[in-house]
Amino acid sequence: MRSIWNGAISFGLVSIPIKLVNATESHAVSFRQVHTEDNGRIRYRKVCELEDREVTQSEIGKAYEGADGEMIPITDDDLSHLPLPTARTIEIVAFVPADRIDPLQMDAAYYIAAAGAPAAKPYTLLREALKRSHKVAIAKFALRGRERLGMLRVVDDVIVLHGLLWPDEVRAPEGVAPDVDVTVRDKELDLADALMDTLGEVDLNDLHDEYREAVEEVIAAKAAGETPPAAPAPAGDGKVLDLMAALEKSVREARESRGGTGEAEVRNLHGRGTPKETGAKKSTSTTGKTAAKKTASATASARKSTSKAGESKGAAKKATASKSTSKATEKKAAAKKAPAKKRAASGKRSA
Repeated sequence: MRSIWNGAISFGLVSIPIKLVNATESHAVSFRQVHTEDNGRIRYRKVCELEDREVTQSEIGKAYEGADGEMIPITDDDLSHLPLPTARTIEIVAFVPADRIDPLQMDAAYYIAAAGAPAAKPYTLLREALKRSHKVAIAKFALRGRERLGMLRVVDDVIVLHGLLWPDEVRAPEGVAPDVDVTVRDKELDLADALMDTLGEVDLNDLHDEYREAVEEVIAAKAAGETPPAAPAPAGDGKVLDLMAALEKSVREARESRGGTGEAEVRNLHGRGTPKETGAKKSTSTTGKTAAKKTASATASARKSTSKAGESKGAAKKATASKSTSKATEKKAAAKKAPAKKRAASGKRSA
């Protein structure tokens, strides 16, 4: 990879000769501007307004336009002699925890390479110190005509420089949040939690630019004289009429896409940390809560029914027992009366 900047890292009294290499690249499909009637290229020509003629690159310089429109020439020599220690140096000014950096400030990223064998030892020293401290280095450096803020961190065995926006370059989010009062119910939050759990995590290496692939298919089809592939039907108008219904449908579809298990398929991102197990979390689905309520209700009903049946049986037994006792008493009384009548009849006959 070709270096874009040569200089040094200033680490206290330690100076580390380094080279900067772009850490990212764009894979976007680029287009040319053409004349629609004959496909002729549209080109921009650099013309001097005073002489009304095209000029070459060697004739072009820099100038600052003043408030009155006056052009103040600035040469590369003027910029190279700026009274700044960061002109050819990445000057480390502090070490802070990584979570102190606002992601809104993150800009372009560069790999830092040691420039030659003598730089290997101090480079490794700084890298290992960053690893052991679990901190990042805040630095100032000059690149492409201006001084910038940067953050140094370690990725694998390489020190990476992230350009940072200055704090005053990040706009405050005033007037961006909804200015109406909205109440979010617990059931809606439960469903949102369930959807998040079901979607789980993703390995970023599995994601790709589908738009670029579709554009490349269109280009290939037209180059071969074929009809470009038709666009898929739109999924919907994007209007959410019922938030609860939309959340429930989203949870259902997410679970079905994962085999209908109802569990979130969670994968680690390059082994960083272990996500919480879905089973260890409290149930966040209102469907589960409804089922639990139904089960509890059914159990309570069954208990009531059993209790009533027991009471009925007990009452029936008592009634039967009292009837049996009454009949037995009546029989005994009848039996006693019968012998008495017989004895009385016998006495009458004897007389």
